Amino acid sequence: MHKQGFIDHIANQHGCTKKEAEKAIDTFISSVIDAMGEGKEISLVGFGNFGINKIAARKGRNPRTGLALDIPAYNQPRFKVGKKLKDACNI
Repeated sequence: MHKQGFIDHIANQHGCTKKEAEKAIDTFISSVIDAMGEGKEISLVGFGNFGINKIAARKGRNPRTGLALDIPAYNQPRFKVGKKLKDACNI
């Protein structure tokens, strides 16, 4: 389901307008991005945890040319599924 389909789903399920549903989704997304950009983890009990994995710098190799290259360290966002969400997907 794409964003517009999700907006329609929320509007129908919760009896709100599509504009209100879109605003709620946009607020959630921007808040998660801002918090994780500050290095914070987010825990939504039953849904899951948004966190950050620190990936260390390492050596790599270009598969086309075979040349060695340095891959810099970076922060990888992660999501760990909560029990309610996992159970809902496995009914």
